[in-house]
Amino acid sequence: MKDIKRIVLTGGPCAGKTTALVRIVEHFSNLGFKVFTVPEVPTLYSQGGWSYLTPNRELYYEGELAILRSQLALEDSFLRLAETCTKPTFVVCDRGTMDISAYIEPEMWAELCAKCGTSPNELRKRYDAVLHLVSAADGAEEYYTTATNSTRYEQANEEGLRLARDLDKKVNRAWIGHPHLRVINNHNNFDTKIGRVLKEISNVLEIPQPIEDERTYIVEVVGELPECIESEITQTYLVADPDCEIRLRRRDWGGEVVNVHKTRKRISSTEVLETERQVTNALYESLLQQADPYRATIRKTRRSFIWRGQYFQIDAFHEPVDNLVLLETKGVAEQESVNFPPFLRVVEDVTGNPQYHNCTIALRR
Repeated sequence: MKDIKRIVLTGGPCAGKTTALVRIVEHFSNLGFKVFTVPEVPTLYSQGGWSYLTPNRELYYEGELAILRSQLALEDSFLRLAETCTKPTFVVCDRGTMDISAYIEPEMWAELCAKCGTSPNELRKRYDAVLHLVSAADGAEEYYTTATNSTRYEQANEEGLRLARDLDKKVNRAWIGHPHLRVINNHNNFDTKIGRVLKEISNVLEIPQPIEDERTYIVEVVGELPECIESEITQTYLVADPDCEIRLRRRDWGGEVVNVHKTRKRISSTEVLETERQVTNALYESLLQQADPYRATIRKTRRSFIWRGQYFQIDAFHEPVDNLVLLETKGVAEQESVNFPPFLRVVEDVTGNPQYHNCTIALRR
């Protein structure tokens, strides 16, 4: 069977998904790919007369069940179409199955999954990557509009913006645990946001990308953090060739565990090729036997959150150092300013400093 990549495009209201889909098809078609796009299923039902705001509990339940069943069937149908293509191809889903969980109570979601013979973990595994576009309601409020979606209930007023921001975070949380979840920031220039989407898809398709350094800062936490996603990370480097870095990461949040094997190979002075794959617990334990004897295992607590349209990660290291807190900005363009949160104090900008790369930190024993 052909290895057809299945990618989810998701995010809160007015995030730019519709425009992004057009640009994805245009960009990768020009590179010789056939791109299949799965339409947004909840919108199909809303346009057909169903509403998730209905007071009829039975109608609401049957609608959500129908959406999940239709989403699964449509995705599988498009995957079968892709498998018949002779040219390189991939499938982009306008929202994925886990998005449904952001709109309903956990108990109902568990029941719907059971009726469809699946589980949240199995649903996440259906996709090779999840790209979460941050809602314009968070950091780009002047561009927030309901004109592009007649079924959108989060209006362009203060209460609507608050609802949109809350929904954006719920959708993001629904996908936590996926090994290739990427949050796409808002930017001063929308083309920059689209460019990040194209870059992340290129990574999934294993197309070499320019070498870029994420902005990194040593920080102190001086106030209360907003609602964030907290996880414990164990990171082990494996023996590899000099021009290649192989990392094995286990991420544990709330008792759920995901293991990811990542290879980063420099193919020239300016380009790098990255590949990621999720591995089972048994394979994870087996791969640990290939651990680099010259590098210690890194253990750290990660807190991830969105602040004014930008995505941040705070890593508090425990081993092999225990007095280091690093802040990474994800996807902030070179010409843009970082929206530093007021509850953090920047001690030093260490962007591009190899001393603070994880692979170097692992050498500190």
